[in-house]
Amino acid sequence: MPRRALVDKRPFLLLSIMAALAFYYLRVSTLPEIYLIPVKGAAAAMLAVYAFMRHSSADAKLLGWALGAASLGDMAMEFDRAIGALLLFLFHVLALGVFLRHRREQLARTQSWVCGLTLILTPVIAWFMPYDRNEAWQVALYALALGAMAAGAWASNFPRYRVGAGAMLVLTANMLLFAEMGPLSGSRVPQIMHWPIYYLGLFLICTGVIQTLRKRDPELKVVSSR
Repeated sequence: MPRRALVDKRPFLLLSIMAALAFYYLRVSTLPEIYLIPVKGAAAAMLAVYAFMRHSSADAKLLGWALGAASLGDMAMEFDRAIGALLLFLFHVLALGVFLRHRREQLARTQSWVCGLTLILTPVIAWFMPYDRNEAWQVALYALALGAMAAGAWASNFPRYRVGAGAMLVLTANMLLFAEMGPLSGSRVPQIMHWPIYYLGLFLICTGVIQTLRKRDPELKVVSSR
Protein backbone atom coordinates (compact mmCIF):
# COMPACT_ATOMS: atom_id res chain seq x y z
CA MET A 1 0.00 0.00 0.00
CA PRO A 2 1.26 3.59 -0.54
CA ARG A 3 3.35 4.88 2.31
CA ARG A 4 1.10 7.88 2.88
CA ALA A 5 -1.97 5.63 3.10
CA LEU A 6 -0.19 3.52 5.70
CA VAL A 7 0.66 6.58 7.79
CA ASP A 8 -2.77 8.19 7.51
CA LYS A 9 -5.11 5.20 7.68
CA ARG A 10 -3.17 2.47 9.47
CA PRO A 11 -0.77 4.22 11.86
CA PHE A 12 -0.76 1.32 14.30
CA LEU A 13 0.54 -1.03 11.62
CA LEU A 14 3.32 1.44 10.89
CA LEU A 15 4.17 1.74 14.59
CA SER A 16 4.20 -2.06 14.87
CA ILE A 17 6.60 -2.43 11.95
CA MET A 18 8.85 0.30 13.34
CA ALA A 19 8.94 -1.39 16.77
CA ALA A 20 9.75 -4.78 15.23
CA LEU A 21 12.60 -3.33 13.16
CA ALA A 22 13.90 -1.27 16.08
CA PHE A 23 14.06 -4.31 18.36
CA TYR A 24 15.78 -6.45 15.73
CA TYR A 25 18.53 -3.92 15.03
CA LEU A 26 18.96 -2.32 18.44
CA ARG A 27 19.41 -5.60 20.30
CA VAL A 28 22.97 -5.84 18.91
CA SER A 29 23.72 -2.27 20.00
CA THR A 30 25.08 -1.07 23.33
CA LEU A 31 21.60 0.02 24.44
CA PRO A 32 20.77 -1.61 27.82
CA GLU A 33 18.55 -4.65 27.33
CA ILE A 34 15.96 -3.35 29.80
CA TYR A 35 15.05 -0.57 27.35
CA LEU A 36 14.46 -3.05 24.54
CA ILE A 37 11.79 -5.04 26.39
CA PRO A 38 8.94 -2.52 25.83
CA VAL A 39 10.12 -2.01 22.24
CA LYS A 40 9.81 -5.74 21.64
CA GLY A 41 6.37 -5.86 23.24
CA ALA A 42 5.16 -2.88 21.23
CA ALA A 43 5.41 -4.83 17.96
CA ALA A 44 2.56 -7.21 18.85
CA ALA A 45 0.81 -4.63 21.06
CA MET A 46 0.33 -2.26 18.10
CA LEU A 47 -1.09 -5.15 16.07
CA ALA A 48 -3.54 -5.75 18.92
CA VAL A 49 -4.60 -2.09 18.87
CA TYR A 50 -4.99 -2.31 15.09
CA ALA A 51 -7.31 -5.32 15.51
CA PHE A 52 -9.44 -3.49 18.10
CA MET A 53 -9.60 -0.29 16.09
CA ARG A 54 -10.33 -1.69 12.64
CA HIS A 55 -13.33 -3.92 13.40
CA SER A 56 -15.84 -4.15 16.23
CA SER A 57 -16.75 -7.84 15.95
CA ALA A 58 -16.19 -10.37 18.73
CA ASP A 59 -13.68 -12.16 16.50
CA ALA A 60 -11.58 -9.00 16.06
CA LYS A 61 -11.64 -8.41 19.82
CA LEU A 62 -10.62 -12.00 20.51
CA LEU A 63 -7.74 -11.64 18.07
CA GLY A 64 -6.80 -8.39 19.78
CA TRP A 65 -6.66 -10.11 23.16
CA ALA A 66 -4.60 -12.92 21.62
CA LEU A 67 -2.08 -10.43 20.25
CA GLY A 68 -2.06 -8.67 23.62
CA ALA A 69 -1.07 -11.96 25.24
CA ALA A 70 1.64 -12.37 22.60
CA SER A 71 2.96 -8.89 23.41
CA LEU A 72 3.18 -9.68 27.12
CA GLY A 73 4.72 -13.06 26.34
CA ASP A 74 7.36 -11.50 24.09
CA MET A 75 8.40 -9.15 26.88
CA ALA A 76 8.30 -11.81 29.58
CA MET A 77 10.57 -14.08 27.55
CA GLU A 78 13.37 -11.57 28.14
CA PHE A 79 13.42 -12.16 31.91
CA ASP A 80 11.39 -15.31 32.68
CA ARG A 81 10.93 -17.90 29.95
CA ALA A 82 8.36 -19.89 31.92
CA ILE A 83 6.01 -16.90 32.27
CA GLY A 84 6.67 -15.93 28.66
CA ALA A 85 5.83 -19.44 27.47
CA LEU A 86 2.55 -19.42 29.44
CA LEU A 87 1.49 -16.12 27.89
CA LEU A 88 2.41 -17.27 24.40
CA PHE A 89 0.52 -20.52 25.08
CA LEU A 90 -2.49 -18.29 25.81
CA PHE A 91 -1.94 -16.51 22.49
CA HIS A 92 -2.12 -19.84 20.64
CA VAL A 93 -5.29 -20.86 22.45
CA LEU A 94 -7.05 -17.53 21.83
CA ALA A 95 -5.97 -17.40 18.18
CA LEU A 96 -7.21 -20.97 17.75
CA GLY A 97 -10.57 -19.81 19.11
CA VAL A 98 -10.79 -17.25 16.30
CA PHE A 99 -9.94 -19.84 13.66
CA LEU A 100 -12.40 -22.42 15.01
CA ARG A 101 -15.20 -19.85 14.73
CA HIS A 102 -14.39 -19.65 11.02
CA ARG A 103 -13.88 -23.27 10.05
CA ARG A 104 -13.80 -24.07 6.37
CA GLU A 105 -16.87 -26.12 5.46
CA GLN A 106 -14.93 -28.72 3.53
CA LEU A 107 -11.23 -29.49 3.19
CA ALA A 108 -9.55 -31.20 0.27
CA ARG A 109 -7.88 -34.46 1.22
CA THR A 110 -4.39 -32.97 0.87
CA GLN A 111 -5.33 -30.02 3.08
CA SER A 112 -6.77 -32.39 5.68
CA TRP A 113 -3.44 -34.19 5.70
CA VAL A 114 -1.58 -30.91 6.15
CA CYS A 115 -3.74 -30.01 9.14
CA GLY A 116 -3.52 -33.46 10.70
CA LEU A 117 0.24 -33.73 10.29
CA THR A 118 0.74 -30.21 11.65
CA LEU A 119 -1.31 -31.03 14.74
CA ILE A 120 0.44 -34.36 15.38
CA LEU A 121 4.02 -33.79 14.27
CA THR A 122 4.54 -30.40 15.92
CA PRO A 123 4.50 -31.71 19.53
CA VAL A 124 6.24 -34.95 18.52
CA ILE A 125 9.15 -33.16 16.86
CA ALA A 126 9.29 -30.60 19.68
CA TRP A 127 9.51 -33.42 22.25
CA PHE A 128 12.72 -34.70 20.64
CA MET A 129 14.39 -31.27 20.48
CA PRO A 130 15.67 -30.51 24.02
CA TYR A 131 18.88 -32.18 25.14
CA ASP A 132 17.59 -31.78 28.71
CA ARG A 133 14.91 -34.47 28.75
CA ASN A 134 13.33 -32.91 31.83
CA GLU A 135 12.11 -30.11 29.57
CA ALA A 136 10.78 -32.38 26.83
CA TRP A 137 7.21 -32.74 28.11
CA GLN A 138 6.83 -29.04 28.83
CA VAL A 139 8.04 -28.20 25.33
CA ALA A 140 5.73 -30.83 23.81
CA LEU A 141 2.69 -29.48 25.70
CA TYR A 142 3.41 -25.96 24.50
CA ALA A 143 3.95 -27.28 20.98
CA LEU A 144 0.58 -29.03 21.07
CA ALA A 145 -1.13 -25.64 21.40
CA LEU A 146 1.21 -24.22 18.76
CA GLY A 147 0.42 -27.00 16.30
CA ALA A 148 -3.31 -26.74 16.99
CA MET A 149 -3.20 -23.00 16.30
CA ALA A 150 -1.35 -23.48 13.01
CA ALA A 151 -3.61 -26.34 11.92
CA GLY A 152 -6.69 -24.32 12.86
CA ALA A 153 -5.49 -21.37 10.79
CA TRP A 154 -4.84 -23.61 7.79
CA ALA A 155 -8.30 -25.20 8.12
CA SER A 156 -10.11 -21.88 8.57
CA ASN A 157 -11.87 -19.97 5.81
CA PHE A 158 -9.49 -17.04 6.15
CA PRO A 159 -7.06 -16.58 3.22
CA ARG A 160 -4.78 -19.59 3.48
CA TYR A 161 -1.74 -17.93 1.98
CA ARG A 162 -1.95 -15.03 4.40
CA VAL A 163 -3.45 -16.24 7.67
CA GLY A 164 -2.53 -19.90 7.22
CA ALA A 165 0.97 -19.04 6.03
CA GLY A 166 1.36 -16.57 8.91
CA ALA A 167 0.50 -19.27 11.43
CA MET A 168 3.01 -21.62 9.81
CA LEU A 169 5.67 -18.91 10.12
CA VAL A 170 4.90 -18.55 13.83
CA LEU A 171 5.24 -22.33 14.12
CA THR A 172 8.58 -22.26 12.28
CA ALA A 173 9.90 -19.49 14.51
CA ASN A 174 9.02 -21.47 17.63
CA MET A 175 10.64 -24.57 16.21
CA LEU A 176 13.87 -22.60 15.89
CA LEU A 177 13.69 -21.84 19.61
CA PHE A 178 13.08 -25.50 20.39
CA ALA A 179 16.09 -26.41 18.23
CA GLU A 180 18.16 -23.91 20.20
CA MET A 181 17.58 -26.17 23.20
CA GLY A 182 19.08 -29.10 21.31
CA PRO A 183 20.57 -29.54 17.83
CA LEU A 184 21.09 -25.79 17.25
CA SER A 185 22.45 -25.01 20.70
CA GLY A 186 25.38 -22.65 20.29
CA SER A 187 24.26 -21.64 16.82
CA ARG A 188 23.37 -18.05 15.96
CA VAL A 189 20.70 -19.13 13.49
CA PRO A 190 17.78 -19.14 15.98
CA GLN A 191 18.75 -15.72 17.34
CA ILE A 192 19.06 -14.22 13.85
CA MET A 193 16.04 -15.82 12.21
CA HIS A 194 13.46 -16.25 14.98
CA TRP A 195 12.29 -12.66 15.39
CA PRO A 196 11.72 -11.69 11.71
CA ILE A 197 9.95 -14.99 10.97
CA TYR A 198 7.82 -14.76 14.11
CA TYR A 199 6.85 -11.12 13.60
CA LEU A 200 6.02 -11.61 9.93
CA GLY A 201 3.76 -14.48 10.96
CA LEU A 202 1.92 -12.31 13.50
CA PHE A 203 1.60 -9.50 10.96
CA LEU A 204 0.09 -11.78 8.32
CA ILE A 205 -2.34 -13.34 10.79
CA CYS A 206 -3.51 -9.97 12.09
CA THR A 207 -3.91 -8.17 8.77
CA GLY A 208 -5.34 -11.23 7.03
CA VAL A 209 -8.02 -11.81 9.66
CA ILE A 210 -9.01 -8.16 10.10
CA GLN A 211 -9.17 -7.33 6.41
CA THR A 212 -11.25 -10.44 5.77
CA LEU A 213 -13.65 -9.56 8.58
CA ARG A 214 -14.01 -6.03 7.19
CA LYS A 215 -14.95 -7.41 3.77
CA ARG A 216 -17.43 -9.91 5.19
CA ASP A 217 -19.04 -7.60 7.77
CA PRO A 218 -18.63 -4.03 6.52
CA GLU A 219 -21.35 -2.79 8.88
CA LEU A 220 -19.06 -3.65 11.81
CA LYS A 221 -16.18 -1.54 10.57
CA VAL A 222 -15.04 0.89 13.21
CA VAL A 223 -15.87 4.45 12.14
CA SER A 224 -12.42 5.78 12.95
CA SER A 225 -9.59 3.90 11.27
CA ARG A 226 -7.04 5.31 13.66
